[in-house]
Order: sequence, then structure tokens, then C-alpha cells
Amino acid sequence: MDKDIIIRLEREEDYRENENLIREAFWNVYCPGCKEHYLMHVLRNDDSCVNELNFVMEKAGKIIGQNVFAKTVIEADDGRVIDVLTMGPICITPELKRQGYGKMLLDYTVEKAKEMGFGAVLFEGNIDFYGKSGFDYSSKFGIRYHDLPEDADSSFFLCKELKPGYLDDVTGVYQTPEVYYVKDDEVEEFDKAFPPKQKLKLPGQLFD
Repeated sequence: MDKDIIIRLEREEDYRENENLIREAFWNVYCPGCKEHYLMHVLRNDDSCVNELNFVMEKAGKIIGQNVFAKTVIEADDGRVIDVLTMGPICITPELKRQGYGKMLLDYTVEKAKEMGFGAVLFEGNIDFYGKSGFDYSSKFGIRYHDLPEDADSSFFLCKELKPGYLDDVTGVYQTPEVYYVKDDEVEEFDKAFPPKQKLKLPGQLFD
């Protein structure tokens, strides 16, 4: 790790700086504007949030990245409920993207989740990036994304076992934690506390 890089737990005094970082990183990426900074705001206080895995990355004393994990489940086809983690929002400040900091943060935080004894992490992401850290398509583990038609593309839905074989005898449906379904009007109200930014509809966005 670079000598001027520190990865540590988020502190209360980091909240607004971290939310602004997330806002800058996700603005106009997946939709006009973004919701991820508000998600982080509400996730911290949700029972699903694993506060011991709520990390920020500092470079020369400034927060440049963050990742957070939440507890959720797979509803197995045989009736069991399998405890797993989901992850994110995870981001690096835009001016330092593609310089290795994201992978450094990802690998460090996932290793911490493994050390805590969690069995697997499932979330939505790009295999080209996350595959370099051992993630694979969740379909290869027999895990389906909730509410997704059987013939739909699920290549965005990724998984990594933290305990080898944790999902060997599991097939079923992953459930996104309820806290991740933030309301548009609440996002709009929360965003008013930040400097104005222009919302743009851009090619490649997933949502209107």
C-alpha cells in the first residue's frame, strides 16, 4: 500500500465529506444526478449495515474512496435462508480513477469481511473490474437476482465466496436489502444541501 494511503473505518466527522465524494463519483453515471450519496446517508443507520466494514480510503489526509457492506440473504430453493453480504456504494474520487486505488480498496475491505467470518458477497458490478479480485457471475453459483426474468441478462450480478464451498449446495434467489430502495423525493430533498450540479441524460445510463 502507498505510504500516503490509509484505509480506516468511517467516523462521524467524515459523513458529509464522504457523501460528497460519493455524489461526485456517481453523478450522471447510472442516471441523471445520482442516489448513492443519499443511500449512504440512510444505510449507516440501518440494521443491515455492517459498521465494522464501513471503510474510507485517505490519501495525504483527504478521503478519496469508500466502501461499505450490508447483511442480506439468499432465499434458497430448498427453503433455507442463507446469510450473505452485499456491498456498496464503493467508489474512488473521479480524478484518481483507473490508478489502482479502487482495486486496493476492494481487496482490503473484502479481506476484512472474510476475516469477520462472512461466507459470500453478492452485488451488482462490472465483471471486467471485479473479476480481477475474484468475483464471478452469480449464475455460476446457482444464485438468481430477485425479480429478474429467467431469460434476462444477469451478467451484472456478481458473487465471491469468502468461505470456499459456502454456496456449493445452494441455489436460490438473492434479496436486495430494503434500505437500498431509496425514494426519489427523499433523494431530491437531501441533495438540496449540496452544491448545485446539472443533471444530464447521457448515453449508457441504466435509468431515466
